[in-house]
Amino acid sequence: MLTKLTSKNQVTLPAALLRELPAAEYFDASVEDGALVLKPVRVVPAVDVGAVRDRLAAAGVKPEETRKAVRWARRRT
Repeated sequence: MLTKLTSKNQVTLPAALLRELPAAEYFDASVEDGALVLKPVRVVPAVDVGAVRDRLAAAGVKPEETRKAVRWARRRT
């Protein structure tokens, strides 16, 4: 489908193309073999680390247990 690049470097995506994709507000843009490629992505909101720490403490999880769990989760297999 034909679409136009505006003077502000904006492109309108045809509705017919968007209907074929999962609903997305953000796209990862790249160039592959001279073609512009847009891949839908889901943006995860930032986490309030302080609130997470408070909930872990309220659940009785000690800071060292959390550090061990994070090390375990990040290990390379």
